[in-house]
Amino acid sequence: MERPIYLDYQATTPLDPRVLEKMLPFFTENFGNAASTSHLPGQQAHDAVESARETIAANINGSPLGLVFTSGATESINLALKGVASFYNGQEKNHIITCQTEHPAVLDCCAWLEQNGFQITYLPVNNDGCLDMNLLDNAISARTLLISLMYANNETGVLHDVATIGTLAKTKGVFFHCDAVQALGKEPLDVEALGIDLLSFSAHKIYGPKGIGGLWVRRKNPRVRLNLQMHGGGHERGFRSGTLNVPGIVGLAEALQLCQTTREQEHARLQTLTHLFLARLKSLDVTFQVNGHLKNRLAGSLNLRFPGTSSAALIRLTPQIAAARGSACTSAVPAPSRVLLAMGLSADAANESLRICFGRMTTETEVNLAASFLAEGIKKVALEQATSP
Repeated sequence: MERPIYLDYQATTPLDPRVLEKMLPFFTENFGNAASTSHLPGQQAHDAVESARETIAANINGSPLGLVFTSGATESINLALKGVASFYNGQEKNHIITCQTEHPAVLDCCAWLEQNGFQITYLPVNNDGCLDMNLLDNAISARTLLISLMYANNETGVLHDVATIGTLAKTKGVFFHCDAVQALGKEPLDVEALGIDLLSFSAHKIYGPKGIGGLWVRRKNPRVRLNLQMHGGGHERGFRSGTLNVPGIVGLAEALQLCQTTREQEHARLQTLTHLFLARLKSLDVTFQVNGHLKNRLAGSLNLRFPGTSSAALIRLTPQIAAARGSACTSAVPAPSRVLLAMGLSADAANESLRICFGRMTTETEVNLAASFLAEGIKKVALEQATSP
């Protein structure tokens, strides 16, 4: 079978060959342990890590001393939420605010914290997936320690108003953690301008390697303190023990730098592909609706409902494309999307929805072909449903 047209760039991305080229020497000739600075190989690895740290920090306008390397965004989120909660626990701030449409890494951490004495507020969203800032404002109390809200939703691509959230957090003296996994390298991301105190991210969403991510922690105005969650060795200034993944760190920095260099051009290109795709579906008389805000979303990101068509059946009968019903973290779960349900869709409507996301390697030819394959797939689903007992 030929490789399907890849339409799941929110789940992961291919490694950019330019990133791989930067990484390869650190698997072979420059293989030193970055903590072994008493000799040249270790010093070379250490220098590569610190150079990458400077590059990444510059791209988010944050202090490089605040950057902690992790195995990925899930670990970063755990370190941020549990680390802050455990450090400030007992200081009369035991309330955390998040949203019903956050990533499972955030929601599962919050559920664990709830079991351990913290009060969690799960804010709703409106029908287009956006958050009412008045609801957030009213939810903050004297006991609120942390707000944890994502920049861009991993299923719909809908953007939260992070600038307003950051300003509100600062005004109320509350820490703001932002899951920026989907937005890094795609949307403007300045931790100072946006008022972000903790920022979690991952490389494999931006054409970097899997298994590497980071957590940026504000060091002043205000200083954020957190308790480490992994013991042994005291790496990363004591915040995250473990031998550093030097090739991964180098790859993360290169991937982010490449994204930032072409961010505006790529944003425009992906917008064009999105409009082309939707126009092609309409020309093929495909009935669909876009789930989530039509404009306030990541470029190239779509969540489409095809009324009367099971998305699970559509995926099965359209092997020419690689798309998903929702988050990769919940793809094995047959239940309807929690994000779409929170937006007011019925279970049936959620089960008729498909996440489609274009990326750096997507071409106009692929977009047109994908629309045609989906149109044929919808007809196959209808025929199958009509003939099933």
